[in-house]
Amino acid sequence: MKKRFFITGTDTDVGKTYITVGLLGAAKRAGLRSLGLKPIAAGADWVDGVLRNEDALLIQGASSVSLPYEQINPVVLEPAIAPHLAAIQANKLVTASRLEGYLKGALLTPHDFALVEGAGGWRVPLNDRELLSDLAKSMGLPVVMVVNMKLGCLNHALLTAEAIIRDGLSLAGWVANAGQDTMPCYQENLASLSGLLSAPLLGAMSWHQDQHSAEQEFDQLLSAFLD
Repeated sequence: MKKRFFITGTDTDVGKTYITVGLLGAAKRAGLRSLGLKPIAAGADWVDGVLRNEDALLIQGASSVSLPYEQINPVVLEPAIAPHLAAIQANKLVTASRLEGYLKGALLTPHDFALVEGAGGWRVPLNDRELLSDLAKSMGLPVVMVVNMKLGCLNHALLTAEAIIRDGLSLAGWVANAGQDTMPCYQENLASLSGLLSAPLLGAMSWHQDQHSAEQEFDQLLSAFLD
């Protein structure tokens, strides 16, 4: 049975790609046919005459299923600004239905485990009428929320979870992600959020673990995703 999830975050730069890439690596070690997709990315560099987003390249490299970059990241925009503004600057119309078509095409590739990573937070605009959450709704995938454990994260996490559930989607769980600076009262905040959210805490990760420890943690996190 295929396992597919939409990875969102409480904001931008919360560690969505770190979690996505780590999970894809764990899936590869487990012998699963895994693929990661990032339908839209703003912030890219020119490489050999084409735009490439660093996060999408990491996702491509971590996937065990080989797909061309254009399928992994079909909409790539150069400036590192809000996607709808980057699209306007590039004179491109980005719609939820178009992104859905790209995703469904890529997901026809045989796989066991797939992650679709969003851009920024849950309510990121795609155009003047649609949000990235509209794409998540149309795909109907269970959602996993990445929470950057820092001051203010409780409010951001609760509001994001509320919006996901209001949109009629399943919040399959959440992942705590710690940065270099330990959050004051980290364990107490983790316990508070665990009690306030209806979805389970799937794992508590850190950007700054050594590779061996990180791989062990991601192997355990993958098990929580597959249960």
